[in-house]
This record gives sequence, C-alpha cells and structure tokens, in this order.
Amino acid sequence: MNFDLSEDQRALQEGIRRLCEGRFDMTRVRSGFDTSVWTELADTGVFSLRADGFGWADVSLTFQELGRALVPGPLVWSHLAHGVVDGVVGGLERPRRGEPAIVEHPGDLDALAVIDDAGVALVRPADLDPGAPLTWPLDPLTPMQRIAELPAGEPIGDARLATAWRQAGAVLTAAYEVGMAQACVERATAYALEREQFGRPIGSFQAVKHLLADLAVRAEVARAAVDAAACTLDDPETGDVRRAVSGAKVLAGEAALGNAKGALQVYGGMGFTWEVDVHLYLKRAWVLNTAFGAPAAHADALVS
Repeated sequence: MNFDLSEDQRALQEGIRRLCEGRFDMTRVRSGFDTSVWTELADTGVFSLRADGFGWADVSLTFQELGRALVPGPLVWSHLAHGVVDGVVGGLERPRRGEPAIVEHPGDLDALAVIDDAGVALVRPADLDPGAPLTWPLDPLTPMQRIAELPAGEPIGDARLATAWRQAGAVLTAAYEVGMAQACVERATAYALEREQFGRPIGSFQAVKHLLADLAVRAEVARAAVDAAACTLDDPETGDVRRAVSGAKVLAGEAALGNAKGALQVYGGMGFTWEVDVHLYLKRAWVLNTAFGAPAAHADALVS
C-alpha cells in the first residue's frame, strides 16, 4: 500500500480543514448540532463523497478533519445512509431484548437507522415512544434520549448491508477520533509553549516534553492504522478487512482518549474548566468509544 497522499487528497484535506476553520470554530461547535450544520456539510459534499466517486481513504481524510474541529452531529450515520435515506440520519445497534435504546440527537433526526444481525431497518422519529431525555449526558454536545423499546422499523437492507455499515462506520468513527487525537496534540503543545512557570515555558521541562511526545506518537500510530483500514476497505485484496477495521478502532479509540487525558494533564487544573475546550474532546472520546463496537470487542476480534 502507498500511504502517501495524492494531490487530489491533499486538496480535499485542505479544503475540509479550511471549511472547518471558517465555518465551525469552537464558538459554533459549542452551540451544538442543528440542521444548519448538516446542511452546510451536505452542500459541501461531505455526505455524498462515495456517490461522487471518492474512495474510503478520501472519506477517512475528511472525517479526520471533522474530528480535529470536533464538529458535532450524527455525521457518520448520515454519510452511511446517503442515497438510501434522505435528511439527517442517526443510528445505533439494536439493543438486546429488555434493554433501553440510547438515541443521540433525537430532536434533529429525520430518520433512525437500526442495525442488527438481520440487516438494517429504518425507524421514523414519529414512531418512537416518547422517551426520557438524559438530563446530564456524558458529552454536553451530544444530547441523548432513552427509549424503552425500539419498533421493528422498515427493512432497508440485509445482513450484508449491516456488515458493510458496521465496518465503514467503525473506520469513519476511528478517523474522527484520530482527528481529535491530533487536535489534542496541537492544543497541548501550543499551551505548553505559552504557559510559563518559574520564568520558563512549561514545554521546556523534560517531563512535559515526554508527555507531548507520547501524545504525538499515539496519534501518528492511530492515523497509520486508520489509513490502512480505509485502504483495505477500498481494496479488500490487500488485507483482512475485519482485522484492519478492528485494529483501527482500537488504536484510534486509545489515541483519542489517551491524548485528551494527556492534554488535560498539560493544561493542569485549567483543563477541567468549562472555558477550556480540551475537556470536550475527552467527553466526546468516551462517547465515540461506544460507537460501532467498543474497544474491548474489537480487541477480542483481533485475537480470535
């Protein structure tokens, strides 16, 4: 595999980065997801990249940039469902019988995709019983609602589509997490060069240098795993898709969570305050580690 970016890929990466910097600064990100976010991304072509002829490697680059900017919303599901379901699409794995379903962004969805072993079903929000909103969600930018029981919904795909969406969803979630991990490196490094203690920038202290180096290496290893998984999705003959996807999800999840914690350590007590953005990356990392398979499940898949 050649992991060097082509000129077109570099242009795509730069274009999405400029979009995020110009339209999705932290002030807007902190205001949360609404249909205007989805519309701007849709108009830019973020959700239609596959339909427009781009490969999974290109889509992965896009989601790395979205994660770097912490753009909120059901972005992965909306991309997966493009061309199948119109509008803002959320999704989840159908819980076991008797267990409640946790639906993200319930007030903004046009449809909810539900995956199980039989395939993919579509549930309209109007068909959901009124649930209890989680008044204290783990991620303040990801509102959630507890639904006692999901309806069967309208089948829109068989088990093969469910498997394809699970794999692609895991890779795109991992790509988003890699972007988050890289953002934490950048934020922690900038703060370490700016914050002074004992008359010197804290970044000059050996312990902080080691911490920042660990963050940078963790993000780069995860990025390589995600790039490899995306390339394998594009060309399954180059490797084992299942193992590549699971490896990417494990490493990206560890990078997003570990780098957010490391950045908080660099910031010290300031990192836990609402005004500093780093804690938002940590909370999003916790949420994303439950999406499209928990790290423990993917780790088990790697050794099976």
